[in-house]
Amino acid sequence: MDGANGSRSGTRIHSAASDRQDEALIRRFKRILLDEIDLNELGRMDTAQRRIRLERVMAHLVSREGLILSSRERNRLVRRVVDEAVGLGVLEPLLADDTISEIMVNGHREVYVERFGKLQRVPSSFSSEEQLLQTIDRIVSTVNRRVDESNPMVDARLPADARMPRGARVHVVLPPLALNGPVVTIRLFPKAYGLDELLARGSLDTVTAEFLASCVRARLNIVVSGGTSSGKTTMLNALSAFIPTHERIITIEDAAELSLEQDHVIRLETRPSNVEGRGEVPIRELVRNSLRMRPDRIVVGECRGGEALDMLQAMNTGHEGSLTTVHANTAADALIRLETLASMSDIEIPFKALHDQVNEAINVIVQLQRGSDGVRRIVACDYVVSARNEPFSLHTLMRWDPRAPSETGKPGAFVLGTAPPDLARRLHASGESLPAGLSLTNQDAP
Repeated sequence: MDGANGSRSGTRIHSAASDRQDEALIRRFKRILLDEIDLNELGRMDTAQRRIRLERVMAHLVSREGLILSSRERNRLVRRVVDEAVGLGVLEPLLADDTISEIMVNGHREVYVERFGKLQRVPSSFSSEEQLLQTIDRIVSTVNRRVDESNPMVDARLPADARMPRGARVHVVLPPLALNGPVVTIRLFPKAYGLDELLARGSLDTVTAEFLASCVRARLNIVVSGGTSSGKTTMLNALSAFIPTHERIITIEDAAELSLEQDHVIRLETRPSNVEGRGEVPIRELVRNSLRMRPDRIVVGECRGGEALDMLQAMNTGHEGSLTTVHANTAADALIRLETLASMSDIEIPFKALHDQVNEAINVIVQLQRGSDGVRRIVACDYVVSARNEPFSLHTLMRWDPRAPSETGKPGAFVLGTAPPDLARRLHASGESLPAGLSLTNQDAP
């Protein structure tokens, strides 16, 4: 049977057939498949069983209709039709691709992905806006959410499953807010890389890795700063691995991405309001409640509002060794942003007192940036040396110089600074020490 006209001529379908012919063939077999199956029976199966059953039925239908296909073409057709019928269509292979970190659908005709830090347009697309809307409904229904004209935006976390082993965060905007058609952005949660893997990727150097591990063990308060998609969560997860296993850790996130391997980890996640606008549980409420849960360490996925004040107060009142991230372009900006975010609290505190809270609470700032080469790396590591009643002041321990010569011959290298004696003393008091290669600002012993 010819894939375009439905005759039983046994015509071979070539892989170079036009996209229009491919889509027509897929739509036709999708209709045949849905006519052949018992939807009630499928409803009693889990996702894996449903897919196995449909693939078997589709393979039978392809043979019955007389198509002559190579094994590769046959498998591709079966997979595409099943994806269209009950899966997520053209998104299925993208979600299974470990090299993709983000999927962006700009209307039904355009699909982009981020791979190794760079945007690429993929050749696949949805056949119609209706098909894209059906896919959106399947995505949001898995987390009991809905999106339509009366509620044209949704933001939700998708749990890890067979389709998305890493889990994901999905954001949807529908017309009339989106003028080019439905817009879907799916951020696939990163794998839990350790510092060794980040070293291999060129995200930092050995000395900085050793230093940061010592800071975590010594219970210094660390802020990971950077822009959007700079690798903050990945770095936060890598640093959290050095928290001792006997400590009680509470993680607080908007969307649970962290994957800590310690035994005693309590994971808290915010809850959005329902369609009536009730039931929201923000990060700030979770931070406040975590203080009543006897934490040894508090790890906040991102400070973006008034919860910054609660985080700072926790760091200053016996919860040293806490970790968080913040959106900022430099380490100095990170301190200012934390000060501003803390002022957004509903508690009236003089700005000078907030300034002192930041100075007293934050010890180390790790600044990340995604380079033009797509590599997410530490571009600066700074120690806060300012004290109460002093303007913010930072001491640079390491920085990335894109023009410095490297051992590989390519431009760009990590340049080490020095460490102030106060930092060395704090590490020494906790049984840690400065790594070889990071010398004191002066030669006095800690």
